[in-house]
Amino acid sequence: MASLNFTQIRNKNPISELTLTRSQTTGLARRTRVGFKVVAAGESPVEPDLSVTVNGLHMPNPFVIGSGPPGTNYTVMKRAFDEGWGAVIAKTVSLDAAKVINVTPRYARLRADSNGSAKGQIIGWENIELISDRPLETMLKEFKQLKEEYPDRILIASIMEEYNKDAWEELIDRVEQTGVDAFEINFSCPHGMPERRMGAAVGQDCALLEEVCGWINAKATIPVWAKMTPNITDIAQPARVALKSGCEGIAAINTIMSVMGIDLKTLRPEPCVEGYSTPGGYSSKAVHPIALGKVLSIAKMMKAEFNDAGYSLSGIGGVETGGDAAEFILLGANSVQVCTGVMMHGYGLVKKLCAELKDFMKLHNFSSIEDFRGASLPYFTTHTDLVRRQREAIEQRKAVKKGLQSDKDWTGDGFVKETESMVSN
Repeated sequence: MASLNFTQIRNKNPISELTLTRSQTTGLARRTRVGFKVVAAGESPVEPDLSVTVNGLHMPNPFVIGSGPPGTNYTVMKRAFDEGWGAVIAKTVSLDAAKVINVTPRYARLRADSNGSAKGQIIGWENIELISDRPLETMLKEFKQLKEEYPDRILIASIMEEYNKDAWEELIDRVEQTGVDAFEINFSCPHGMPERRMGAAVGQDCALLEEVCGWINAKATIPVWAKMTPNITDIAQPARVALKSGCEGIAAINTIMSVMGIDLKTLRPEPCVEGYSTPGGYSSKAVHPIALGKVLSIAKMMKAEFNDAGYSLSGIGGVETGGDAAEFILLGANSVQVCTGVMMHGYGLVKKLCAELKDFMKLHNFSSIEDFRGASLPYFTTHTDLVRRQREAIEQRKAVKKGLQSDKDWTGDGFVKETESMVSN
């Protein structure tokens, strides 16, 4: 793929060529089209196209390695590209990795069976892991190497810094020089360094978020996604601020602040480090419904206030199947990120995700991701509206049954009333 001119892409004009094409050619009727595809005898069915273009970045499929251990170094990111992932978001970097000190163990798992079980299905995963502890110079060298070896693949740098304009500008400048395609800004890590006004400490403070986004977007010349924290009352508020402050995309959600559990034999919390623990970030299958709810809130806000005008949404949370991914796309997501799923099932998971997503698309005769992106959004409403809709539906059903249905139903006592029931008004 020829090199893209990201300066043109990131001119802060929210109306992209991609969006104009989509709005001209894709209407609601097309995106909600369902039904089994009929193929004439001897005709080969057309294979669904999984490719997407997001903020000018072309991906062979919508599946993106989420920032975390699966994107922690050159070796694993190369593996992700080789396996066929649509894009890779590297583990979050900052200027001074010397301040990042991890502990072990740093993961804990929740199983479907009772407390302490080692056999049940894993449905929850907690981590108390920090951002990259590797020197920035090392990560930059590996970013550059990856882009040289995979010039047509999308590499996104996740970055996070302290509340310091000069530090943010230096980090952006140094990372951009490696040739990465976009930034994802970590405004959402729920643990680690809130005292340094990093991660969720920024994402939970809209005034602070607006200021920092201003610094970032004044400096960056490639697309910027703001990664949102779910640990907030209304996730649409910071998402709105990020978009108004110049970000091209929103990614949601990061992990949910949690305490995985207590070992009922030792009475110590998990994960247990020298007998102690700290709240961490919760992910995996059990968070999927929560993530869908948060993405729905953002998608509704973006549609109502920004009209999908060149902005993007990346859905994250508990994706292990193609069906999980389809749900995010049906709510309006342009791409779908997977992190814990890769840690549990390996990089080859992308092949299963692509196959299952294609099966879903074939079932409904969708030929592209845009055919069904956002198709389920119109079916969410308020509880008051649900009450009104049900009342009207009940009245309609009663109206259909009004009057006698057969001669055997006539009675002598109610003859006049029964006659009136069949008179047209």
